[in-house]
Formats: sequence, structure tokens, C-alpha cells
Amino acid sequence: MSAIQKQHPHYERLIATVQQLDRPVVVAVAHPCDSSALEAALDAHRMGLITPLLVGPQARIRQVAAEAGLDLGDLAIIDTEHSHASARRAVELVREGKAAALMKGSLHTDELMAEVVRSDTGLRTGRRLSHCFIMDVPGRDAPLIITDAAVNIAPTLEEKADIVQNAIDLAHVLGFGEVRVAILSAVETINYKIPSTIEAAALCKMAERGQITGALLDGPLAMDNAVDPLAAEQKGLRSPVAGRANVLVAPDLEAGNMLAKSLTFIAGAAAAGIVLGARVPIILTSRADSVPARLASCAVAALLAHHRLKAAAVLGEGAHAG
Repeated sequence: MSAIQKQHPHYERLIATVQQLDRPVVVAVAHPCDSSALEAALDAHRMGLITPLLVGPQARIRQVAAEAGLDLGDLAIIDTEHSHASARRAVELVREGKAAALMKGSLHTDELMAEVVRSDTGLRTGRRLSHCFIMDVPGRDAPLIITDAAVNIAPTLEEKADIVQNAIDLAHVLGFGEVRVAILSAVETINYKIPSTIEAAALCKMAERGQITGALLDGPLAMDNAVDPLAAEQKGLRSPVAGRANVLVAPDLEAGNMLAKSLTFIAGAAAAGIVLGARVPIILTSRADSVPARLASCAVAALLAHHRLKAAAVLGEGAHAG
């Protein structure tokens, strides 16, 4: 039994699913100029999850590979001068249909996302960009999505509606079946002094009216009665979501980030990260990520990219980069 199977069985199943797809998707890796970023892309390639298209200063990438003992094989390298150029060219490759996903290398997240959100040459859609962590938490019988913990600092109600819908769409691609969304706050009752409780109630009403689709929503819910059936029962909360949520929507980035990192560094969870709402999925990895989390992030992006390419083919849009 592999280390991933033993500690993170949900990720093992996810990776196995992607390995059974027709072929790996091409991923533009922006500026993989340190050993951590380069190794993450090469590991995913070795596992058959992606075909990396390395975008950055060629001499530097080859030097990093040589110093770290990494084999680049026959992978293509798109030569650029610096990190800004790497981010811009990686986005261009997606727009040109030469890559079906984007992956952050060793450049700063803001540097990459600045190119993604450009109105003229970026990858924006009508949907707000948001980040999801797909958490493999020891002891849980299914993965857990946490959003938004990395992109939207203090989202408005309108932005939260997109954040929720992005997470729901992701959950369906991941095969969640019944998607149960908990809109988190500090309490489970509406309190006019706590704005997140009012926004939670509004989001639930939006779902009732068809403005958010594809899931069951409940909120406000505190963390305990969102994921623990006994806690929900003790509070007298009766809904299909309370105590059984598989998507957790944080009130702001700080809360979401602390929740995800607490599960990672205290509860031993692994956190695969993905940015949604752009034309293609965007993989954000960091040096602190475990190998299973890095691989799972690539697997999630690959699954989303395959889903998008298949849908585009049905619509006759001539999608490629598979």
C-alpha cells in the first residue's frame, strides 16, 4: 500500500480516476524556476496526470533540474526572460489553445493572477474567480471542499454567490453526488451584529429561488454543527446539510485560510488547491504542500480540464490541448 493510499485514500481514488482518462492534459507551468515547483510538475507528469509545458528562462530551468537531479526528458520549454514574461506567456498559451490548464511555478501568486485577470488578454469569464481547497481529512469518509481561502479577501454577497456556485460545480465534477453546502459563521442563528449570518441567510434564499443551483444550502452554521451530526442534533438543527456538509463556505479569506491550515497542520489533512472561474483551472501549489496534495491539485485540474474539453467538443468549439 502506497503512502498516499494509507494516509489519503480519497486522493488515491482521484488520481486513479485521472490516470484512466484518454490522455494527460497539457498544462502551462508558469516559471518553474526552483526545485519545489519543477519537481511538482515533473511528479504529476511521471504519474500520468499532466503533460507540463514549462514556461520560463530555459537556462535557469535546466540549471535547477541539474542541481536537483531532476530529469526533464523531452518536455518542451518555452523560453522567457523573467517571471513577468513567464506569467504572460503561460496565459497566452492557454488563450491560443495550446494548454488546457495553468500551473503556478516559483513566481508569486499575485504576479500570475494579475495576468489571468487582465481584461484584454487574460482568462476571465463572467464568473468571479475563487479558490477551493479539496481536503482529504483523516477519518472522514469523503473529501471536503473549503472556499474561499486564497483569492477573495472579503467577498461581497454577490461575489459569494459566485464562490458558492464555483464550489458546487467543482463538487459535481469530482463526483460528490449530493452536494451539501454549509455557509459558515460563528453562530447558527441570524444576528444583525454579525454580517456573515445575514449573508448566509441571503445565499440560502438565493438557492431557493434558483439563483444558485446544483446543491442543498444551509446557513448560517457554526463549524461544529456543519460537520458533526451530534452537534447539529444538540442544537436542534434539522436539515439535509446540518452535520453532513461536504462544502464549507468561509465568511472571508482569513477564516477559510485558518480553517484549511488547521486541518492540514493539526489534523493531518492534505489540501489540494485549485482556482476556478477562469477559462481553465489554475493550480496553485506552495513549498509547504505535501506530495499527495500537489499530485491531487494536478489531478483535480486535469479532471476539470477534461470535463471542459468534453463539453466544448459537444458544443462544437473545437477545443484541444488534451
